[in-house]
Amino acid sequence: MTAIDRPRAQVRRRRSPLTWLRGGGLSTLVFLLPMLLIFGVFSWWPILRSVVMSFQHTNLVSPPTWVGWDNFVQVVNDPLFWTAVGNTAWFALLALILGYPVPLVAAVLMSEVKRAKGLYSALAYLPVVVPPVVAVLLWKFFYDARPTGVFNTILGWVGIPPQPWIQDAAQAMPSLVVEATWAAAGGTIIIYLAAITGVAPELYDAAEVDGAGIWRKIWHVTLPQLRSVLLITLILQIIGTAQVFLEPFLFTGGGPVDSTVTILLLIYRYAFQNSLGGDYGAATALSLILAAFLAVLSLVYFRLTKSWSQS
Repeated sequence: MTAIDRPRAQVRRRRSPLTWLRGGGLSTLVFLLPMLLIFGVFSWWPILRSVVMSFQHTNLVSPPTWVGWDNFVQVVNDPLFWTAVGNTAWFALLALILGYPVPLVAAVLMSEVKRAKGLYSALAYLPVVVPPVVAVLLWKFFYDARPTGVFNTILGWVGIPPQPWIQDAAQAMPSLVVEATWAAAGGTIIIYLAAITGVAPELYDAAEVDGAGIWRKIWHVTLPQLRSVLLITLILQIIGTAQVFLEPFLFTGGGPVDSTVTILLLIYRYAFQNSLGGDYGAATALSLILAAFLAVLSLVYFRLTKSWSQS
């Protein structure tokens, strides 16, 4: 054994089970065991159960029967499947265009405020405190298509005719995105504000010495320093919008004419489409398809942005 190999052998001996026990590994395991059990029962067991159910035909009432890949074939061949995929992608795109830059712009502007910054932060976070169901019902009242509706009354003040809002197939999805952006932007604003406070003041001082104005400081100092945070919030938003359910379910129920049927709403219909229990096999099959797509998308995303986020 050479001098180089001897330390490696010693390292291997240090990692033996006996050394692990002497180092407090057993007590660590005892403390972790409740958390591992809870996590396994409430997280991993439902996932494993769903994988099994995706290959069964079951409504949780009658005995299940194994059908193999038939549930996946049924889901993909369902005409509503591609409608739901398109609607979900449309929601995600609109949310990316509207909901992604709005919190960033708001956070940057609030970071430049010298007075009452805490008040603005509280007002920005206030929509997050409102229960989601209450927020949707409130906005549903605002979206009243009658001329006396709240938003239509405001539009009438500037001479714009009443709009159908969620009662129109073309306007329903953008209306849902506006409400979803209002409801969720506050949390992202707080994240951006916290990240901005971590930017070294010396960078702004150097930019001022070079004659940079506020917009050049934001473009050349603030945004590059927030690069890793922006990448994380982007993928989180994509994952979140791909799983949108509450807004289409409470606002329109998937209408009008299936223009707001999303993937999760279709899963809900499979599972709870009748009082005797729905087709849980098809519901779990579609859930696994969505989970697999998001997992692959996240993996590709992080691979493509790894070097850029660390540069």
